[in-house]
Amino acid sequence: MLKEFKAFATRGNIIDLAVGVVIGGAFQSIINSLVNDMIMPFVSILTNKVDFSNMVFTVGEASIKYGNFITAVVNFLIIAFSIFLVVTYFNKFNQKMEKMKQGQVDKLNSKFGKKNKKKKEEAVVAPTVKICPYCYSEIHINATRCPHCTSKLAQEDPNKLEKEVTQTESE
Repeated sequence: MLKEFKAFATRGNIIDLAVGVVIGGAFQSIINSLVNDMIMPFVSILTNKVDFSNMVFTVGEASIKYGNFITAVVNFLIIAFSIFLVVTYFNKFNQKMEKMKQGQVDKLNSKFGKKNKKKKEEAVVAPTVKICPYCYSEIHINATRCPHCTSKLAQEDPNKLEKEVTQTESE
């Protein structure tokens, strides 16, 4: 069991997660300072309140500290927006890196005369519909009765039926 835990704890994903949590904690303290020391005093000037943390609504003996809640909401919005910007930036960066890698692979392939593997051969698709020989409506390939004219259909090779219909149309 100790070996399993060691393997689990030393995997790359766990270490990445731990680093992310530590950096996230440090980032949160920076955002808290930004909100508490810079943004909320500016907002309190606009609302004629000196300190948001002292904003309390009292009902009987219970006190509802909505000022702290407002500060927490502002903290959350700033952190969420900051993370959004970072993730968006890294996604764009990764896309550019992938395009550059693909461009380098394409250059190397063309330099050494190799064809691009992205070009795929066109696949032959089996027909999914057939033509009713009585009313010439398009119907499902496995239909035994035409939904348009209600004629019973013989179970035939769909390619043969299609050829027959094409021959009768050309005559």
